[in-house]
Amino acid sequence: MLNPKQFLSSFSHALRGVKTLIKTEQSFRLQIIVGLVALVFIMVFPLTAFDRVVILLLIALVLALEMINSIFERLVDTFKPRIHPVVGEIKDIMAATVLLASVFSAVIGLIIFIPHFLSLLGL
Repeated sequence: MLNPKQFLSSFSHALRGVKTLIKTEQSFRLQIIVGLVALVFIMVFPLTAFDRVVILLLIALVLALEMINSIFERLVDTFKPRIHPVVGEIKDIMAATVLLASVFSAVIGLIIFIPHFLSLLGL
């Protein structure tokens, strides 16, 4: 059975994690802003349900990967590069993971939104 107090406590911990990321991670703040802009576009343009779902999933993917990247950075920072040279590689690979998802999300977003912008311009 669901324990309401335990659920609220878990939710509170999750929100505290989001606050920590917003406060400490510039990339996360930027990705939230870009995600909010995409949400505005979702509301403004007459997109199909499929396009809306794709955009929402891409926003969630990039934000979740940035969260995982932040977790890995904090974990491997506890080991310090002087202990093992792979620590820097782990951080670089995680950053590349977020970058890859962000670039492909931007390309997909442009594919979806450009026709609507062109339509606004009468082109």
